[in-house]
Amino acid sequence: MHQDEKKKRVASAALAEIKSDTVIGVGTGSTVNFFIEALAARKQRIAGAVSSSAASTARLRAAGIEVLDLNAVDGFDSYVDGADEADRRLCLIKGGGAALTREKIAAAVARRFICIVDDSKLVDVLGRFPLPVEVIPMARGHVARELVKLGGEPVWRQGITTDNGNPILDVRGLTIGDPVALETEINQIAGVVCVGLFARRPADVLLVATDGGVETLTR
Repeated sequence: MHQDEKKKRVASAALAEIKSDTVIGVGTGSTVNFFIEALAARKQRIAGAVSSSAASTARLRAAGIEVLDLNAVDGFDSYVDGADEADRRLCLIKGGGAALTREKIAAAVARRFICIVDDSKLVDVLGRFPLPVEVIPMARGHVARELVKLGGEPVWRQGITTDNGNPILDVRGLTIGDPVALETEINQIAGVVCVGLFARRPADVLLVATDGGVETLTR
């Protein structure tokens, strides 16, 4: 099955998880774009959306869905987002689309985090996909040196800044056996804004599109 067909399939499965008349969080990326398309067909049944990126905000508004400021809501029921990698403990690597900080904030606020991926993203051990780390501009060199000490090979994602105006280091060469510990350690490096490990707050539901259907994994 073509990858786009899998993404459409898992996006539809996520839509079935959404409660009517609630505010939802919406993430960023190609799989989420299919979810936004599916959501647009039933927009009258949600109260609004909180978006994790400027790109998703534009798509939601174009679909006629009201986008709310996160500071204006106490929380929301569900947050739907994709991932660059996921393991069966529902820990994730995110940030390939450069929206990791806002995505992590949205996941923290949501009562339930629904992650949607195709089966190419499901791995036994995280780390095949380079780990994104958003940094304060003046700290880029310092953070890179500290990441080398942790066994990584950081590469500056040149020409890209986040919606927060910060650069990203993509860290290759890591085998992440303990995602929670590594997330904590990288968070403690001065100058790190956010690391794209979602392990301290993993997904609650992982929907995985396969050739045979959608597999549901829960914590």
